[in-house]
Order: sequence, then structure tokens, then C-alpha cells
Amino acid sequence: MQEYGIGGTEVKGDASEAFAEIPQNRTLLCEKLTGDAPIKPQIVEGLQTIDDVFEHYKPEIEVDFEDSEGAGKQEKLSFRGLSDFGIKGITAQSSFLQDLTIEKEQYQKIIKQLKSNKLLRKTLENPESKADLLGVMYALIKELEETR
Repeated sequence: MQEYGIGGTEVKGDASEAFAEIPQNRTLLCEKLTGDAPIKPQIVEGLQTIDDVFEHYKPEIEVDFEDSEGAGKQEKLSFRGLSDFGIKGITAQSSFLQDLTIEKEQYQKIIKQLKSNKLLRKTLENPESKADLLGVMYALIKELEETR
């Protein structure tokens, strides 16, 4: 149906309003999320929402992780909603990624201390005090390992 403004000016509707364009700084990633190939194509009717699709297909994938020493670990990731595809959703399912996240946070805390703690920086600049600090840290590590 045509819409007319005051004075009979034609206002054309924009047909692309229903589709949101993917921003230029985004990447669309398509991946097979099950290890099983379909035996034969099937038509599934009645799936009304995205949640219905996830509930019907139950996508999951086995992922191989490798640590810094080259040891491999395999984990199964399941996807029950769109939020499971984000960093938090994937990390919540993986003990390997949770450990890496904790390690990353610890490194960030150390960097913050090195940047903001003047006394620590002075201690590390002096070779003698640095050696003393390392000695204390090694003693603490040894004590912690003995109490396990």
C-alpha cells in the first residue's frame, strides 16, 4: 500500500528494513557442530524458535586442546543456545579453558603490580634484592608443595 505525505509526495517503503546487515568488522563463522554425518536429509516441521532448533538438534562437538607443553586434552562442547557460542559460554563448559582464564587473570594482576608498585620495581632493578625476593618465593613455593 502506498503512503503519501502532505502535498501528495510518494514515500517509498524500504524493503531491506527486515534484514540487519552484518557490520564490516565482524566475521561470520559456519561450522559443522556434530561429528555425525546425516544418514539422509529430513524435513523437520514445527520448530518455531531458535530454542526449539537447539533442543531438536542438540549440537555438540569434540575439541582438541593443546597446552604449552604439547600435551593434548579432548573435551566435548555442547550448544543449547546462542549464548553458548560466546567466550563465557564456551569457557564455562571447558575445564581447560577455565584454567587458562585463571592463568591469564593472574598474569594480568602481576603486570598491574609491576606497572603500579614502585617498591617492587626498585626491588627487581637491584640484582641483590631481586635474588633475595626470588629466594623467598622459591621457599614459599616449596612450603606450599609440601603442605599439599
